[in-house]
Amino acid sequence: MSATETKTVAGEKQQTIDVKGKIVEFMWKLKRDGTSDRTIQNYARLLTQLHRKGADLMNGDSVKDVIAAQEHWSTSTKALVSASYQKFAKENRLSWNMPKYRTCQKLPFIPLESEIDALISSCGRHISTMLQLLKETGMRIGEALRLKWTDLDTERTAILMNNPEKNGKPRMFRLSNKLLSMLNNMPKQSERIFTAKSVSNFERSFSTQRRKTAFKLQNPRLEAIKFHTLRHWKATMEYQKTKDILHVMQLLGHRNIQNTLIYTQLVNFESSDYYSATAQTCEEAKQLVEQGFEYVCTTPENIMLFRKRK
Repeated sequence: MSATETKTVAGEKQQTIDVKGKIVEFMWKLKRDGTSDRTIQNYARLLTQLHRKGADLMNGDSVKDVIAAQEHWSTSTKALVSASYQKFAKENRLSWNMPKYRTCQKLPFIPLESEIDALISSCGRHISTMLQLLKETGMRIGEALRLKWTDLDTERTAILMNNPEKNGKPRMFRLSNKLLSMLNNMPKQSERIFTAKSVSNFERSFSTQRRKTAFKLQNPRLEAIKFHTLRHWKATMEYQKTKDILHVMQLLGHRNIQNTLIYTQLVNFESSDYYSATAQTCEEAKQLVEQGFEYVCTTPENIMLFRKRK
């Protein structure tokens, strides 16, 4: 290697070190401002991705060129990356006119309950317990990872969310006996229920188990189920059942009803098929309700009829 080539390589290494230092400095500023760890990690991931694709993060025009050149990126991705760099540029007092990428809102994927249950039953203890929790409560994955054992009220079969994300409202959720049992069977190794160090670690583990289950069951739709999919599913099901937007707003912890409307204008299930079940005693009826069945009527023979969408 010639002296010129050696000098070039050394210069590139130094530039990489400088960029990493700027990103770390930026992350620390966000941390001091109270930004959530997950948001900070997302900023760092997107900025690092820009740098790896050849963008000079200290040059706004270079960043624009790199973003525009990514033909495989959707408009929404380009808008997200641009907004992330906007924050970085502001913190570093860089000249930057953010490009205007118009995003088209898409309806999120809403799986069948049977598909969710298939995933839950096939995953390991930690992942299956998390999925059941997200299914029943509609929590964000980041909120669930913040839960402590002291938030679990076994006597009232409830759990408290006192540390919400995105300026959400604190709330309390009633749990099914199934979920309560799953939580109680989790190892108590720390003050937190789930011991994953970060959301990304948990997501990688889930991705592996999800891929294996989709292949085993020959159902590619399972690959589309993310942790946040269960939040959409819960909000949609609750709105279809109650037609009460304020109830769904409270369930999700939203402070702005416009955010809730995104979750509820999704799918019309009026023609969906149902599972049906009957109960003759209060205890049987209670068990059906805990399983997600809704009461329909009582026959002249005093048999209670229940139903649940497939």
